[in-house]
Amino acid sequence: MAKKNPHLNPATFRDALATVQDDGNRNWVYPKKVKGYFYKYRTYFSWLLLTILFAGPFIKVDGRPWLLFNIFERKFIIFGAVFWPQDTYLLIFLLLIFFVFIILFTVAFGRVWCGWACPQTLFMEMVFRKIEYLIEGDANQQRALNAQPWTPEKITKKTIKITIFSLISLMIGHLVMAYLIGIDQVVEIVSSPPTAHMPGFIGLIAFSGIFMFVFTWFREQACLVVCPYGRLQGVMLDNNSINVMYDYIRGEPRAPIRKIAEENADKGDCVDCSLCVQVCPTGIDIRNGIQMECVNCTACIDACDEVMLKVDRPVGLIRYASENSIKEGFQKLFTSKVKIYSVILSLLVAAFVTLLATRNDISATVTRFPGMTYQEREDGMVTNLYQITLINKTYDPQEVSLKSLAEGMTVEIVGEQLWVLEPQSKFEGRFFLVRKQGEVTVNQEKVELSLLHLGEEIDHIKTNFTAPVK
Repeated sequence: MAKKNPHLNPATFRDALATVQDDGNRNWVYPKKVKGYFYKYRTYFSWLLLTILFAGPFIKVDGRPWLLFNIFERKFIIFGAVFWPQDTYLLIFLLLIFFVFIILFTVAFGRVWCGWACPQTLFMEMVFRKIEYLIEGDANQQRALNAQPWTPEKITKKTIKITIFSLISLMIGHLVMAYLIGIDQVVEIVSSPPTAHMPGFIGLIAFSGIFMFVFTWFREQACLVVCPYGRLQGVMLDNNSINVMYDYIRGEPRAPIRKIAEENADKGDCVDCSLCVQVCPTGIDIRNGIQMECVNCTACIDACDEVMLKVDRPVGLIRYASENSIKEGFQKLFTSKVKIYSVILSLLVAAFVTLLATRNDISATVTRFPGMTYQEREDGMVTNLYQITLINKTYDPQEVSLKSLAEGMTVEIVGEQLWVLEPQSKFEGRFFLVRKQGEVTVNQEKVELSLLHLGEEIDHIKTNFTAPVK
């Protein structure tokens, strides 16, 4: 019969956060510097991801950004494809695909994303924490430095650290703005006086200040308090999900090496060194089982493996595993839940690709001009004024015109008879629908319009024409 983990006691750890003291004050986490197999490859992987992240705004295809998330103009460019407000249904599908993928990935592999690819972890553990180790030393040295009075040494180290942290936060703030408004706009803001682009300047300072706050003081609280993913994982995971797990079958009952030798007792492989707790960036004890605070960073795996090698015991006491694989020795990855989510994800991707392939290159939205109903002319004609918003989703200029499909009704465009749309641009125009007063048979008539490009219909628009019946 499989052993039960005697330390899984909700009363001891699930009712409180490891970073909060009994009196409610912050329990500052000083994670010990870690080294090992997983940490080495996490470092290499972080270099790759950070390079891609910082290079993203500079990547252009035919002079156009490869990635842009302009929430201000509601314009998104994802891998070169442009999405406008009229493409909201495509963005919804894209978000659904993203969320289902995250659910599927979490069900199968737990919070691997958090430990290996989340920007919060990348910057905190692979940038800011490394700088902190370099300037202030390891965990015990940092703890001692913070406890001592403000000596010249402490002032110097803190000043250097804060200065470097500020510069990196400024870089990240500029990076975020580049993804939001484009690198060219950021360069223009930076190279001009603040008064010339005050909203952009305020945005840069605000983003930089937020990142400075998060990585200098808030730190792991962003994962524990703010991020919803950690709390959602509880309903996504099951006993077959792979996580960073402590093998309590092999490790319990735990005891220090000296005690085992003195008592000549048959104990588990865990020597109760607590290094897995000391290296944890969120301050938890992984031996208590899966916890919301665990980001699957593998620091405890590396620390434990190092100890196991020193005491001549097999590595993997803490490892990537599922609850069932520890209890039963068998890992089942493709469960029914994984298969169902995989089918849903495949259907969503197929639908998205189909919608993307069949969307119109030019879209139009027609609305009645605000505050106006109808106008009667002296020549016996009655008109309605409309506003049209045209979006050119292509990378070439386009010429379009408008024609009424209703018999006896004509279109009078305000200004040029052909609308010229610049590449990837939004154009707003006005036009009248005109009908003889004597031909009006209903107060509100449904009208169909045809949007033409090179003489061919590219969009079919429906609207209403209002006029009195006389």
